[in-house]
Amino acid sequence: MKKFNQFLFIAVFALVSSAMYAQTTITGKIVDSEMNSPLPGANAVVKGTTDGATTDFDGKFSISTSSSTGEVVISYVGFTSQTFAFSGNIDLGTIVLSPDSSLDEVVVVGTGIIDLADGRDTPVAVSTIKASEIQQKIGAGDVTTTLVNTPSVYVAGGESGFGDSNIRVRGFDQDNTAFLLNGQPINGMEDGKMYWSNWSGISDIASAVQIQRGLGSSKLAISSVGGTVNFVTKATDKREGGFAAVTTGYNNYLKTSLGYSTGLNEKGFGATVMLSHWQGDGYNLGTQGEGQTYFISFGYKINEKHNLNFLVTGAPQQHDQNYRKSISQYLQYGKKYNYNYGYRNGEYLSLRTNFYHKPVTNLNWDWNISEKSSLSTVLYASWGRGGGTGGYGAYTASTDDGHVDWDATIAANQSVAGGIGNGSGPYVGTAIRASMNNHAWYGLVTNYETELTDNISMNLGADLRTYKGTHFRQLVDLLGLNGIEEGPTSAQYPDSYIVSSTNSIDPWSTVFNFADEDQRIDYDYDERINYGGVFGQLEYATDNFSTFFQGAVSNQSHVRWDRFNYDEANEESETINNTGFNVKAGGSYAIGNNSKIYVNGGYYSRQPYHDNIYLNFTNEVNPLTENEKILGLEVGYTYTSSAFSVALDLYRTNWKDRVESSSYTDEDTNELLYRTNEGVEQLHSGAELQLSYKPFDALRIKGFASVGQWEYVGDSQTTIRNEALETLSVELEDVDGGEVGGAAQTTFGLGADYTIVKGLSIDADYRYYDKLYADVGAIKENLELPNFGVMDLGLSYKMLVGKDKTNSVNFRFNVNNLLNEEYISQSSTANKVEAGDETYLGINQTNQVYFGNLRTWNFGIRFVF
Repeated sequence: MKKFNQFLFIAVFALVSSAMYAQTTITGKIVDSEMNSPLPGANAVVKGTTDGATTDFDGKFSISTSSSTGEVVISYVGFTSQTFAFSGNIDLGTIVLSPDSSLDEVVVVGTGIIDLADGRDTPVAVSTIKASEIQQKIGAGDVTTTLVNTPSVYVAGGESGFGDSNIRVRGFDQDNTAFLLNGQPINGMEDGKMYWSNWSGISDIASAVQIQRGLGSSKLAISSVGGTVNFVTKATDKREGGFAAVTTGYNNYLKTSLGYSTGLNEKGFGATVMLSHWQGDGYNLGTQGEGQTYFISFGYKINEKHNLNFLVTGAPQQHDQNYRKSISQYLQYGKKYNYNYGYRNGEYLSLRTNFYHKPVTNLNWDWNISEKSSLSTVLYASWGRGGGTGGYGAYTASTDDGHVDWDATIAANQSVAGGIGNGSGPYVGTAIRASMNNHAWYGLVTNYETELTDNISMNLGADLRTYKGTHFRQLVDLLGLNGIEEGPTSAQYPDSYIVSSTNSIDPWSTVFNFADEDQRIDYDYDERINYGGVFGQLEYATDNFSTFFQGAVSNQSHVRWDRFNYDEANEESETINNTGFNVKAGGSYAIGNNSKIYVNGGYYSRQPYHDNIYLNFTNEVNPLTENEKILGLEVGYTYTSSAFSVALDLYRTNWKDRVESSSYTDEDTNELLYRTNEGVEQLHSGAELQLSYKPFDALRIKGFASVGQWEYVGDSQTTIRNEALETLSVELEDVDGGEVGGAAQTTFGLGADYTIVKGLSIDADYRYYDKLYADVGAIKENLELPNFGVMDLGLSYKMLVGKDKTNSVNFRFNVNNLLNEEYISQSSTANKVEAGDETYLGINQTNQVYFGNLRTWNFGIRFVF
């Protein structure tokens, strides 16, 4: 009996102790609402206790607490906190936190199409810029300027005019970096290039921009050598509301914007509309511009499984352009000098105006098939219309101060016999022409994603595109002539014919108004490019380890119709088919809750661009054309906590059999010339560092650094052509060890954001660039430009207004290049200093360069309701 009593006492004590010390487990994953990406370092705490946890690299947390019931507070600096009740063990699932500066709750569509870095557990070298930062810092610049504070990124060329900037990633130009809009590829189909004036509205409609340097996480059948940039636009907002904004800045810059969302009603319908208008005189003389942006989105949530979103957006614009010129010309006429404009009867007129309108539509369908499977599809189309103007016929006269003398040019035209000029030589009379680039582009991207097991996921998809481009020249202004005699330049019009019709360069009217075939001049041809690719990815992931394999194969066909160089029976070229592929694989390992190491590798066999296949702009196929081969390797380490994060990336990219082009201006004639390098091999390697530190709530410090070694390997063939695409010279040269130009190989930056009082904050960013070489393609001895540093400053104030303080007024003031640093941002020549040459900052004054913008400013007010 005594032993039984002892046993009973021990059993009761154990039960009571077990009840007293039982542990409740609470788990979950915390993600960011704008990008649906994990939030490492977020806090989860049981209210009223010290029991809590910090999320790991994947945004996951696990709390053990003695409380059987209560509330968990989820928080992260800069985001709105949330509270959840619990009773016993519970998995809270995915918890979505919204930035406290977020103005709207956005439906993100095409989630299976948009290849954001968080879509794969194995990391990549990545930087993300949120909508709030874009709205604050964009000012009067292109959307590319939002990426300047990231490693291995160099942005220049905006000195040419609105929308003319150029972004390079790891030393690779824009045609070798993939740009995606909601999963839709937007690089030019013919040459892979980006013309940011066509996409000036992206900064207005973007919810985020993410740049993945190097191999990236894209599953598409594309080969992103430098990296992948994802523009994620807003779709249809869930809640009713809107905004009105106005921004003013240097040189009469003015932008007004208005947006409104109906919100999703009970039946699942909703619409969001945004309109804006901008105008300004530009930084340099003769770079005036204006344009609009429109964005219309219709959403329909059919049920919990199906979601549709249709949007149409466009940014019609026109802007006058400035070209590179010799340093000696800048020193003679001023650093803002531009010879492309003058005055006709006292009225301003530019010889070089870019005008374009590119409406884009896409239809997104997201289908949640089951808890483990989903299908995302985007069907898209775009129609581009526009081009750029220039002189046609004899050269325009110049004034003593180096500008176009329109009055003298018109007077000379009035002396032309019969008022009929000659555009095919010998040149008589002068007119303004436009080089047109019209196209229609249709495509579909679809991706099926499923969880095969708890640890294995699979993606399968297709990328289909068809593109039809039409290129020709048309007359814009006869400058007092009655017409231009054209011929016998065209094989289909062997007899001379008179062109007398002119066409507007208004970007709205150019969608439907352009020259008929018998009124086209200089050249006239069509191009058809069909592209089909399939892709797939397998990923295995556990709490600490992940590995993936991704592969894609694609075929691209090309055909050309040339109505000027060939008669009607022979105008169609041979059809060229090229097959390409890419494979990528990698793995990562988590060290504790905060650190992760990874390694990625990839090999691309990339088809040449259309313009490289028909390099002479005839139907003759370029004999040097072959697939370009790219081998990329990356190793990285990341550490993330609630206060501090750091990312270190090492990379090596070898690129063989590539073709690249550049341009420069003949100093004597101001004629634009094109330089093409063929059969080039490049080797790019380097290291990148990003860090962020938040010592206390009011202060965030961020920094980046990148050190690269980018060189050419072997020999290169160089071809020079004029603006009429006529070959002037061809030569083979040794370029081994030559430095790759166009982007700074060494960069570092440091920035800080400080909240002075609630609602009022100040931020500053400093960037330093070194080892910047001339952008002249592959040469043995390149020209190194002077190093420089630039500082930007911003001030923000947010004021809550309205009866319930649910509306806000946001003020933003930016000063770019605060210290007024004078620097050369690009050079298109590499002229060395010879005996007797005059120099500027140690380089020959004959070099043709862009000077970077000195101090500029902008101020904006945004009312959100």
